[in-house]
Amino acid sequence: MIERDNKTVSISRQAKLLSLNRTSLYYKPVPVSEKELEIKRLIDEIYTKHPEYGYRRMTTILNRDYGVDVNKKRTRRYMRKMGIHGFCPEPNLSKRLHSKYVYPYLLIGLDVDRSNQV
Repeated sequence: MIERDNKTVSISRQAKLLSLNRTSLYYKPVPVSEKELEIKRLIDEIYTKHPEYGYRRMTTILNRDYGVDVNKKRTRRYMRKMGIHGFCPEPNLSKRLHSKYVYPYLLIGLDVDRSNQV
């Protein structure tokens, strides 16, 4: 696509013709560090045993049990990259539909025409 050794057309001209940002041509991706891979492996191991753990508890376990110095933001970022998240029971919305929780509206048909009437 881009020829860096081309003497007739400059790199900036080639980028303009291809509608690319010139900065994206010069970017060299940074390899993933060994520490990041180790933390992700530990997160995966803990998540396999306890999928209900969120990033807060995961951070606590990593710091306490495994001796990894990691904060909540990094744990949350790694979990988001890995596509995992803790799950917990949702609010039980069906309880609202039970008759003992539904109270009738007592002011239907009542004309309120003065203060302190109701």
